[in-house]
Amino acid sequence: MTPDAGRHTAILQVSGLTKVYAGRRGKSVTAVDQVSFAVARNEIVGLLGPNGAGKTTTIKCIATLIRPTAGRIEIDGVDALRRSQAALTRVAAVLEGNRNIYWRLTVRDNLQFFAGLQGLPLSRVRGQIDELITRFQLTDKVNTQARSLSRGMQQKLAVACALVRQTPLLLLDEPTLGLDVEASHDLRQSLKQMADRGERTIVLSSHDMNVVQDICERVIIINQGRVVVDDRVANLKRLFTASGYRFVVGGHLTADQEARLRARVPVLTTAPSDHTTTIEADVMDEHAVYDLIDILRSDGLVLQSVGRQDPHLEEIFLRIVKGAPR
Repeated sequence: MTPDAGRHTAILQVSGLTKVYAGRRGKSVTAVDQVSFAVARNEIVGLLGPNGAGKTTTIKCIATLIRPTAGRIEIDGVDALRRSQAALTRVAAVLEGNRNIYWRLTVRDNLQFFAGLQGLPLSRVRGQIDELITRFQLTDKVNTQARSLSRGMQQKLAVACALVRQTPLLLLDEPTLGLDVEASHDLRQSLKQMADRGERTIVLSSHDMNVVQDICERVIIINQGRVVVDDRVANLKRLFTASGYRFVVGGHLTADQEARLRARVPVLTTAPSDHTTTIEADVMDEHAVYDLIDILRSDGLVLQSVGRQDPHLEEIFLRIVKGAPR
């Protein structure tokens, strides 16, 4: 649990979550292995992982669509495994795209329908429906059937239908999947506004790191069914900025020079251009910076610049899942 989650009551508590599937010839497959984390009220958390890591299984377990083999899930104080119906009134989900809308209903009808499923009277949610239609830029399509909308508008309607239920917890699995650049940007801006206003607790899973970096303050990274990182994005960026250096030298490296550098710093990339070579290195030991400079100088290479890197979240994610030292 993060420090902030400790100061506020956790709206989502996942403890020892495990899901084992029966495989062929009696062999079992562990999709999720002892996953534990907590999410504070109004927190926006990114749930990340490579394909097959177990993040979608984790989300479906939280949404009560899959029953875990072991563990505990508590949503807003309700045991989601023992009282699944009560838990469902506290969580809404958009899973793998735009599947949670009805194609023959109009935009407004869809919103009214999902509000009704939650037991919310139309008189109570009419204003919110109008606000969601405006926020997600669906005003011109309010009387259009969902099947006639573009993929981007269908996706925005799916998120709006999850929001109109007014559940304290929202699960978004790949909300920008298959969207073009403009539609993805529009949806990202809408989610960012929600995050800035602290309107809802959101657990978001996405391969689009721009979405995660824009709206999530904290990320949980799952790899091979286990949590490998649970930290704030700002902390991860500071950590990898502190260890990331970029060197620019005149000329090009020989194979022997590059081998000597790699022997000193295992994580190293080199990018030659017309007259220079850019060397990027993860330097956990600051003394290695001087060793690299000495190697370059001893080989007669002219060092033009040295600087720290400001890595993007996508780069941090790739380093972590590939086993970069932390």
